Amino acid sequence: MIDALIFDMDGLLFDSERIVQRSWEDCGNVLGIPRMGSHIYHTLGMNAVSRKEYFSQAVGADFPHEEFAALTRVRFRKITDEEGLPMKPGVKELLLYARAHGLKTAVATSSRGEYALRNLTDAGIKGYFDGFVFGDMVSRAKPDPEIYLSACMAIGADAGRCMALEDSPNGIRSAHAAGMVPVMVPDLVRPDEALTRLTYKVVETLHEVPALLEAFNGGLVN
Repeated sequence: MIDALIFDMDGLLFDSERIVQRSWEDCGNVLGIPRMGSHIYHTLGMNAVSRKEYFSQAVGADFPHEEFAALTRVRFRKITDEEGLPMKPGVKELLLYARAHGLKTAVATSSRGEYALRNLTDAGIKGYFDGFVFGDMVSRAKPDPEIYLSACMAIGADAGRCMALEDSPNGIRSAHAAGMVPVMVPDLVRPDEALTRLTYKVVETLHEVPALLEAFNGGLVN
């Protein structure tokens, strides 16, 4: 039986990855580093520490990490203040479904807590979650299972009875390694055959998740 849902955030709850990509591209150009937006495909699911390691290797040891991070935070917020931060299809409906059926819920995101809580609060959905684990609360980033195991502990749920909802390959690998039931809702990256084998299902939107829960639980959800 599945009795808890653990959600990634960027690219899963919010259509934010494309805005991050825009902010990286814009700020890279300001710093004289072209095509920074293309790096997002290699960093999905990483936290700040693992992204820093990636940029040092992929761009150069002299990459200006702190300046780039500060610029992109400002640029991201300017875009979202002007254009909004859209929720992905089916988010609110699935959260209401989980509440109605007594399913526990948590967020397990590699993003910083300050950033994540602001987005969840501004969208009016923070109160639908029973627990939160952010990238700055763990020492090892996805695909390591630490963040998902921590999220399960935060809500008192057994990993084997939790469905993890993810858009990124690293997130799916993390949830699978934690012994959860991974479901992928692709955003910027489609799963290859090897990644698909690590998932319970690949679906196009969160609207499809209630049917998956009922199928997994034999037609009964709590």
